[in-house]
Amino acid sequence: MISSTARLPAFATALGRRFRPSSSTTRVLARAMSTAPQPSSSQHVVIDRYTTSPPPTASASASSAARLPNDVHLRNAIYEDEEAREMGGVTATVRHDWTKQEIADIYSLPFHELMYRASTVHRMYWDPSEVQQCTLLSIKTGGCTEDCSYCSQSTRHKTFVKPTPTMKVQEVLEAARKAKEAGSTRFCMGAAWRELGNKKNAFGHILEMVRGVNGMGLEVCCTLGMLNAEQARQLKEAGLSAYNHNLDTSPEHYPNVITTRSYEDRLQTIANVRDAGISVCCGGILGLGEQEADRVGLLHVLATLPEHPESVPINALVAVDGTPLGDADEIDLVDAFDMARMIATARIVMPRTMVRLSAGRLSFSHAEQYLMFQAGANSIFNGDKLLTTDNPEFDEDRAMFDKFGFRGKPAHKGPLVAPAESTGQVHITRVQAPKQEYA
Repeated sequence: MISSTARLPAFATALGRRFRPSSSTTRVLARAMSTAPQPSSSQHVVIDRYTTSPPPTASASASSAARLPNDVHLRNAIYEDEEAREMGGVTATVRHDWTKQEIADIYSLPFHELMYRASTVHRMYWDPSEVQQCTLLSIKTGGCTEDCSYCSQSTRHKTFVKPTPTMKVQEVLEAARKAKEAGSTRFCMGAAWRELGNKKNAFGHILEMVRGVNGMGLEVCCTLGMLNAEQARQLKEAGLSAYNHNLDTSPEHYPNVITTRSYEDRLQTIANVRDAGISVCCGGILGLGEQEADRVGLLHVLATLPEHPESVPINALVAVDGTPLGDADEIDLVDAFDMARMIATARIVMPRTMVRLSAGRLSFSHAEQYLMFQAGANSIFNGDKLLTTDNPEFDEDRAMFDKFGFRGKPAHKGPLVAPAESTGQVHITRVQAPKQEYA
């Protein structure tokens, strides 16, 4: 039986929200961007379609102050019975069964239509005025044995980067303190090596760094190459919030970029991080000589993981002289429209994931960056360096935020409830299986 009922979730009660039942008693759901199977009339499910609305006495500003849990798993659990959201003629849903063709169809939409859909999806799930600010510090630079064809830190390439030893714990903590004072709320530490392996002494220092940064009230992220399950568990215990391990490109194009580490190696590290309860940060790089099909392929891998990454960084290649890709004349430059198209598609197929505007941001004007935020980006790296490449300085980003009317997401606090949700603009469909009855 299919019916329309009004139901008040426990979390909504905590926020003081009320829900109006739809007057329709039939299921009407235009799947503009979803091909999830429709339940047949023989299935015993309850379709609950309602319009969100604030309490009668609550102002819009009071409603927008409500926050979701910071833990991505708790946040997703709140919406586990939610099937779809609809606003402005656009329907969105969190899915893990996307096909490449479906993602390709979205990616290939006319730019104006893609931007409208992505911006609408963004507003259905997020407060578009809140942007997470992250700072990345290279705690061990150069000397990496990998052959990543874009990387200036590889020993196989002759670049400007000179190998340096791992930074001292106190040096890292001082850098974290300065990042916090400048407005950053997530501090990321990167080390140039293939894997942690048996680096017990270095790993011990890194655990100390994680504890120290976490103790400052900052969220902590690391990118340390491949991890095994035990190392991931220890990082979680030390207070690590997230772990970055990019896939870079599609499985098909990957061997053209890197040969010293397999795609499966990367997926295994992501699984180890996820199983340890650490948030996954995983994305890719545009400008590696890939085709549009490879960009779609990367998004397909990310969107069909057992859990969508908490954040997906989208990077534009910063070509470095001395690297194979930096010296290649045939590699096309990545423009703002390439970035916006990739960000917009990621936003549509992974609605609850933060999409991070990452390396290469310095090459784009404020107007071009605004285009990317409109496409669905809601996180940035700030500070003057991203590992070894230049990045906009804190003061410049602060001025940009003021210009756009943005505010930074606080550390250790979940994202704001989307104003479109709290003010009644979003139609939400939930599906609930009935309780099992026994004779």
